[in-house]
Amino acid sequence: MKTATLIATIAAGTIFAAPAAADHHKTEGEAELAKLIEGRVAGEPQSCVQMAPSTRMRVIDGTAIVVERGSTVYVNIPRDAEALDDGDAMAIRRTGSQLCRMDMITTFDRMGGFYTGNIFLGDFVPYKKVEG
Repeated sequence: MKTATLIATIAAGTIFAAPAAADHHKTEGEAELAKLIEGRVAGEPQSCVQMAPSTRMRVIDGTAIVVERGSTVYVNIPRDAEALDDGDAMAIRRTGSQLCRMDMITTFDRMGGFYTGNIFLGDFVPYKKVEG
């Protein structure tokens, strides 16, 4: 009886602790994104972004996918962005030299190689530095 009560207490604590941890994690991601686009102005959202060998792409945990191309930073906030994890590897199935909102992205754990989910992209919002 004591064991069942202990397990129920631990489970209840885990259920209530998880959202708080997720909120904290998301706040860190949002802060990182805000710092990245500080001093920049948002442009018109685009459905695709040109990818080249010099293009840098990274994930901000629980927040966004960022594509850096030259002096422009493109921010994509996918559906279910809170599931984004920079510890995952991304397999991107795209056609041509652009990454578009309709492209398929599957994520895998970097260490174990097991499937962790799919990413459904939104529009890419370009942020350019403010002159002056």
